[in-house]
Amino acid sequence: MEGIVLALFLCLILALISKYLSVPAIPFYILAGILLGKAGLGLVTSDEISHFFSQMGLIFLLFFMGLGLKTERIVANRSAVFTSGIIDLNVNMIIGFVAAYILGFSINESVIVASAFYISSTAMAITSLVENRKLMLREAETVVWLMVFEDLILIIFLALISAGNQNLIIFLLKILGVLAVLYALALYGKEFLISILDREDELPILFTFAAVLTTASFSMYLGIPETMMVIALGVAFATTDPDAFEQHARPFKDVFLVVFFVFFGVTIDFSGGVNWYMITVICLLAIVSKLISGVITGLLMHGSALSGLEIWGNTIARGEFSIAIAVLYGSPLVGTTIAAMVVVTSIIGSFTAKYSSTIRRGILNLGRKKSPPHRVHTGR
Repeated sequence: MEGIVLALFLCLILALISKYLSVPAIPFYILAGILLGKAGLGLVTSDEISHFFSQMGLIFLLFFMGLGLKTERIVANRSAVFTSGIIDLNVNMIIGFVAAYILGFSINESVIVASAFYISSTAMAITSLVENRKLMLREAETVVWLMVFEDLILIIFLALISAGNQNLIIFLLKILGVLAVLYALALYGKEFLISILDREDELPILFTFAAVLTTASFSMYLGIPETMMVIALGVAFATTDPDAFEQHARPFKDVFLVVFFVFFGVTIDFSGGVNWYMITVICLLAIVSKLISGVITGLLMHGSALSGLEIWGNTIARGEFSIAIAVLYGSPLVGTTIAAMVVVTSIIGSFTAKYSSTIRRGILNLGRKKSPPHRVHTGR
């Protein structure tokens, strides 16, 4: 327990610093864990309590992801969602997988690295659009739909990799069955749920907390990973009043997620040797890959490569879901590589998101200077 208290105190200081510098807090939390853990001072070790709190952070993160998947909005904007999303998926997954495999990862490890390589940080992307006052830009909507598509792909990825040795069809039928039951309960119990959420006492918070944990705990009896169960719960609750559920679940998600990031950093160990060349290549490619997909998306969706630069600037950062993939399925080497990628891309991404408009203007002005002056023919 002392380790958690120490870690949270350090994270509080780092969070204040990150807000002052206007950069994401996630890389600071991971660095705090590295500093306090095996690779650093060795003051904090992972135990059953920290593992439980970390799992809580992951569970509430995935619950939030489910709440954000509003099927009617996806269907209404399916063309924008799938056009931008498929470009993003193909470019980044292919580059990530090929790079990881060439660098020496196994096929399974390369899939894990490629998935973390592909998934941008939804929290950082949306936050950067809000804080930098870019929600009115036409590219902002494209960024939002990219994040939605990535969330859908993440759910499919989690379902496929979580099936393990089970029959995939039976496993998917189980998930669909659970989703149908939860959806029916939310639909027919909508008035009851809203009546609870409208209360001004502790009941809405207690209900939300208990619903998420009960659903996660019940997963073991169905043979379905708790990650899939809480996503299904979030999708079902999104049909009622998702904003209210987000409001009541946010304190748990924010606090437990800090513990999740910190103790991920604590478990990183450099004593076995780290291939810094491999990490450097992955980090550089992670930035270039999003540039390629962003420019292609900008050209196809908005008819402008400069629009692609705006998309790129807001999607470079990898974060919460990349770390979640590393925790759930990554080896120590994969975890270290993904952690470095998250730290580097989130810091660089915070600056590209903030100054993307300046970058666009600079490139535009440079192009004008290089253009030859227009000559007027007088006929003489």
